[in-house]
Amino acid sequence: MEYRNANAAHMAIEFAHSPLVTFAVGLALVVLLLVVWDLPAFIGLTVAAFSVGLVNAVFVPDFAFSQAATETATAFGNGMAGIGIPILMAAIIGKSMLESGAAQRVVRSFQSLLGRENSDVALWGSSTVLAIPVFFDSVFYLLAPLARSMRARIGDNYALYIVVVGAGAATTHVFVPPTPGPLAVASEIGADLGTTMLVGAAVAVPSATMGGLVYGRWINNRIDIPLRDTMGTTTEELEERAERDSSALPGVLESVAPIVIAVALVGASTALGPLQQALPALSGALTTIEPAVAFFGDKNVALTVAAIAAALIYLRWTDLARSEWESELTEALKSGGNIAAITAMGGAFGALLAASGIGSYLANGLEGIGIGLLVTAWLIAAIVRIAQGSATAAMLTAAGIMAPLTGQLNVHTAYLVMAIGAGGNICSWYPDSGFWLVKEIGGLTQAETLQTWTVVTTIISVTGLVSVLVLSTLFPL
Repeated sequence: MEYRNANAAHMAIEFAHSPLVTFAVGLALVVLLLVVWDLPAFIGLTVAAFSVGLVNAVFVPDFAFSQAATETATAFGNGMAGIGIPILMAAIIGKSMLESGAAQRVVRSFQSLLGRENSDVALWGSSTVLAIPVFFDSVFYLLAPLARSMRARIGDNYALYIVVVGAGAATTHVFVPPTPGPLAVASEIGADLGTTMLVGAAVAVPSATMGGLVYGRWINNRIDIPLRDTMGTTTEELEERAERDSSALPGVLESVAPIVIAVALVGASTALGPLQQALPALSGALTTIEPAVAFFGDKNVALTVAAIAAALIYLRWTDLARSEWESELTEALKSGGNIAAITAMGGAFGALLAASGIGSYLANGLEGIGIGLLVTAWLIAAIVRIAQGSATAAMLTAAGIMAPLTGQLNVHTAYLVMAIGAGGNICSWYPDSGFWLVKEIGGLTQAETLQTWTVVTTIISVTGLVSVLVLSTLFPL
């Protein structure tokens, strides 16, 4: 009996000093502040991040009490550096495309090409392809206004449209290089890039189909998400544009110009490196233009150029005076600023959880589990992702642990990249800045975001793992 009591006491002390305490405190606070007390998201996430920092100061060596404040502020600033300008410019693009009727023109073009009943397929395919050269967040910024316009035009199916846009972009984001996540993992474990891209596409298609089209249609029959005012545009304005005669809308080329500009600029920057390798004869010329391509291909600049184009189209297709036009754009920026703040603080909350060491703690605990390497890699990435929020951080953590073990694989290392990507995509929720981005830009409640986005990312993760196991068995390469 004394041995049992001593053992239980030892386990209790070990738990009390583990990062699991930080994780438990963070989770409890987020639920209390945001779900039970229903505080504004930014305030709740800020309090939760500060509190997690204080817990770190107690249990994490070399983490001072003062760092609870400074690390939160630094992580928030880093988050704003990454998404501040893109979200503000996305607010301009969204407002301008919706108000000018450009989004409606694109929606009607989709419907005339594929039929009204296949509107979800059009959005799904667009987001899947666009996310290969463009970051997930940028794709969601660009296509969310189309999803909202499609809902205004058809009158329902908003859950479906949000799901297919998110699923297509999220799937490519973790499976298909040159997206940074799988590209970095492939480099870490030494996987051939060409094979990784082919295997990534093979895994991405069933994963995006199950997460987007199959689940999207299923959940759409069970919940009805209304349009809400967001990104500086009211529901009434959207519905008015949906009823506007086609002759009063911009042409197709003019309407898609902001999206094409953003994708072309970012895509050119992404493609420059591979192009230099594929065409050595043109390497000198490509090197000459590289600085300009890198500047305009930066997502901050690319979305700014696209926002200017969208705003000018908006001015051209409305009868607003310049002062009124300026006021409307300012309202969009106010809305975008709130979204950027919430998204960046969500990332800061995840960063403070990560500072507790929860990622390496969980990963080291799973390292010795006696299961297959592909499943082990998926499990490590999945648990780290759930604990601290960032898909990319979870993927890189798992890659660092699995890289020395690649010699034990009896299949191509590209499958290991895919297993890690699938695990890193699972269960986007409160610690993930992407959760808040989808919620705020989509105009969703927390419950609706959990029912759509969180479940979709989990389905993509599980389907991705199953696809990897099947493909690696049939085609070990």
